[in-house]
Amino acid sequence: MSIIDSLILGVVQGLTEFIPVSSTAHLTLAGKYLGLIKNSNPEEWTALLAVIQLGTLVAVLIYFWNDIFKILKNFFNTPFTLNNNNTKLGWLIIVGTIPVVIIGLLLKDFIEGSFTKDLNVIAISLILLAIILFFAEKTGTKNKSIEKITWLDSLIIGLAQCVALIPGSSRSGTTITAALFCGLKRDDAARFSFLLSIPAIFASGVLELFALKNYIYSLGASSIMISIVSSAIVGYFSIEFLLKYLKTHSTYIFIIYRIIVGLIIFKIIL
Repeated sequence: MSIIDSLILGVVQGLTEFIPVSSTAHLTLAGKYLGLIKNSNPEEWTALLAVIQLGTLVAVLIYFWNDIFKILKNFFNTPFTLNNNNTKLGWLIIVGTIPVVIIGLLLKDFIEGSFTKDLNVIAISLILLAIILFFAEKTGTKNKSIEKITWLDSLIIGLAQCVALIPGSSRSGTTITAALFCGLKRDDAARFSFLLSIPAIFASGVLELFALKNYIYSLGASSIMISIVSSAIVGYFSIEFLLKYLKTHSTYIFIIYRIIVGLIIFKIIL
């Protein structure tokens, strides 16, 4: 993997991880175009994507550092004082993370297989989830703040995060969609989505880092690091953009974009 390839993957990851258009779909398209995906060894690509995501994890940690510090401080000081918003938010993140941990481990071999690299699957996911996001926009009340998230809301959003294991769905897309159905404001839906992503990205990234050790020599350790650093930098600004954008705008532009990209992929395949 060349330095240019690494930079392209990092930038694509940073741009698309938090915006609800599916980073996996865009990275897979980029990987196929650059000739980086080997049909004989799809596990290498899955591991690489998970490791590159560690860069966007760094972006989330830096951007939400104050929130994370307050959550951890209150959670460990008063773990069972659920009338404290930060302590409760910590528990809500744990509850929302449990489903993806269980499903991710059960379907690990399937996720790493060739099916999840199939462009047909990606195109269908992009379009189908765009339609579901449209209905979330139309029906969601969008009047609930992050402090008002219930245990059921957290579980629903956590289950939605499992859908993101299907490429083309988008982790932020599925969780923001579920949060909108639960009545959250758009920017608070995105904020909770990003905080909820921290354990999942960390766990998958660390797990796949061990799997990637067999491929580091062929891919190049420096190239992998370039992808991680560039995804962190671009990801930080993507978070900032989306949170500001959703304060005053709907997600319709992302819905339209997902459908267009899905149709383009279908046209390329056919």
